Amino acid sequence: MSNSELTNGFSRRNFLNLALAASATAACSTIWTEPLLARQHDHVPAGAVAIDSNENPLGPCTAAREAITAIIPQGGRYSDYLTEELIAAFAATEGLPTNYVTAYPGSSEPLHYSVLALTSPAKSYVTADPGYEAGMHAAGIAGGRVVKTPLTSNYSHDVRAMLAQAPDAGLFYICTPNNPTGTLTSHSDIEYLVEHKPQGSVVMVDEAYIHFADGTTSAIDLVKAGKDVIVLRTFSKIYGMAGLRCGVAIARPDLQEKIGQYHGFNPMPITAVVAASASLKDSSLVPERKRVNTATREHVFDWLRTNGFTFIPSQSNCFMLDTRRDGQNVIQAMRQQNVYIGRIWPVMPTYVRITIGTPAEMEQFQTAFARVIKNTVVGKAAVLPKQSEVQGLHPSGLRFA
Repeated sequence: MSNSELTNGFSRRNFLNLALAASATAACSTIWTEPLLARQHDHVPAGAVAIDSNENPLGPCTAAREAITAIIPQGGRYSDYLTEELIAAFAATEGLPTNYVTAYPGSSEPLHYSVLALTSPAKSYVTADPGYEAGMHAAGIAGGRVVKTPLTSNYSHDVRAMLAQAPDAGLFYICTPNNPTGTLTSHSDIEYLVEHKPQGSVVMVDEAYIHFADGTTSAIDLVKAGKDVIVLRTFSKIYGMAGLRCGVAIARPDLQEKIGQYHGFNPMPITAVVAASASLKDSSLVPERKRVNTATREHVFDWLRTNGFTFIPSQSNCFMLDTRRDGQNVIQAMRQQNVYIGRIWPVMPTYVRITIGTPAEMEQFQTAFARVIKNTVVGKAAVLPKQSEVQGLHPSGLRFA
């Protein structure tokens, strides 16, 4: 083979690979992510209570906002060095080599790309039911069979059923705390899945909500141990950066390369990068926001128990509430009360997902829900945390010294 033939051959193959990746990536742009799945393109009116998309109403912390303001004049530059600094900072906090961490605009992209890279007509995508749906849509694009396994009686992932139902698995998806139930899957169950999975398959652990939970252990230690594991983290939830888009995929370099074939040149938004870096430096941010979320959530749970409503106990910033009737009808009735709540899952048609908002928003939710269900305000609303009891809070977010 001549040099020119060799060069042309590589060029054609490279072009084909790039074209296939670009096509799949373009298809992924149509995948519905959280806000679209929840609101289905509806406009939320000004003044409405929006507790439907697992957003954090506190938004970015003060340090992150200040970093965004300062970087705006450089908005015309790619500034890749800022992304490198963020990766280095995140890797240092988790005790990882930097080549084990890749930054993305949110954690949805590495989820989609992993599904495209690891599933196919011969390799299934295995997930929980109910569970977050975006990976299922990506598997459809890849032509992979989607295997949905019911949760256990305590609403954890049934890893043994996942193994039994998919001996052809390419990717197992574990979200813990789970979206939508907010319930945990134990580290020991994840270890069991990793040790007994089919050869060549990969376990993805989505830890988008891990910072809200008690009594849970990250799966990052399995990545450090060289296992076939990808861990996702995002700044959208406890850090309040859903609209800014920043997340990371954590995996061995060879798995990073597989995911990255669909990424191409896609520089990070520098506003998100500096906001994430500033957030990591604030050691009080995560524990304080976790405390606020837990206090508000538990007060809502107290109110629901007092008034006889059934719900799934959650370790997250969302929970599933049994309406005891068609959930979609309740969603529409709540909108008439100017309260936007989350969607249903077909396997649980009477349950709706509720995001934890501010104490004031949850008071409005309680009043509206009682009115919709019983046509009157039932019982006495739980006493939610007062502004004076949450030191450091201001109306639009957290203030840290």
